[in-house]
Order: sequence, then C-alpha cells, then structure tokens
Amino acid sequence: MSLQAQRILPAIRKMKDLEKLLKSSFTYIVLLDSHIGQLKNIVDLGRASGKKLLLHADLIEGLKNDEYAAEFLCQSIRPAGIISTRGNVITKTKQNGLIAIQRLFLLDSSALDKSYSLLERTQPDYIEVLPGVIPHIISEVKERAGIPIFAGGLIRSVEDVELALGAGATAVTTSKTELWQHYQQRS
Repeated sequence: MSLQAQRILPAIRKMKDLEKLLKSSFTYIVLLDSHIGQLKNIVDLGRASGKKLLLHADLIEGLKNDEYAAEFLCQSIRPAGIISTRGNVITKTKQNGLIAIQRLFLLDSSALDKSYSLLERTQPDYIEVLPGVIPHIISEVKERAGIPIFAGGLIRSVEDVELALGAGATAVTTSKTELWQHYQQRS
C-alpha cells in the first residue's frame, strides 16, 4: 500500500476539521475520536470526496476494541485502514484486506522489547511510533522491524516533522492544523 508520497497524515478529532480536509489535497486522513453511530456516514463522506480514512479503533466510543469490533469495522464500515494498539485487532484487519497500523507507545526499554515481540506476531502494514519526537528510536524500530513507520505524538513543529522523516519515518501523524497547512502546499 502506498500513501502516494503523503508525508503528513492529518489526525482529526472534530468534524469541522474533517470538513476542511475534505477540500484539501490530502488523500489519507486519520480519524482519532468518533462515535460508532457516526462512523459509516463519516467514512462515506470521505470516500465521496476521494479521501481514505484510517480509523483509530481504540478511540471509537460505543465500540469495544476487540477482534469482533475489528470485523465489524472491516466488513460494515470499510475504512481504508485501522489503527490500534491491540494485536488481535491488527490481525483481523489484515485478514480483511484493510491497511493495518500497529500503534506503539514506546515509554521505556521494556515497552520497546514487548513491541518487537508484538510486531513479529502481527506483521502490520505500518507501525505508528509514539512519541514521534525520538528520531533514533524511529530509526531503530524501522531497521529492526523492517516495516514502514509513522511518527506521531508530541509533533509540534516543522522541525519535529523533518527530524522524524529524516530518521526514516514514512509519514507523520499530527493533529496540528498549522502543520497540515504547511505540508499541504508540498503534498
């Protein structure tokens, strides 16, 4: 799966941000906070505007984050992909042919070691590393896992984006609208 050279993945929490992004040059958009009752309409709206939504399954209100929820999302909602911290959700997403993005919180060495074991088991299409402001860890995870990396979390400036990309991240997820605007001109 290719992101069509999209270096920024806008991550939205509010519908007004989605409305802005529907008119943007970005193809892939991350939906962070949502309610199960709104998902189908949101994904359909995005699709009608040529957008591909990546749903963060862990942050959907009204939906338990397990393999049954992943099956529902894949079969009924049909986003472009699903992001989750849970291995069983990633496995089910891959089985259904959607983009599977394993989100990792790399808080310490123990979390990093557990993450490598998880990645061996799930083999996601992408890894989202949080926080995304640790370039040497982005490089290490990319080299060791051999899976493309998204950097996210605590990305606040163009310099943060450039450092993450320079360390080997394929793209950066961010909810900072200033960064969307800056990189939209370059998308």
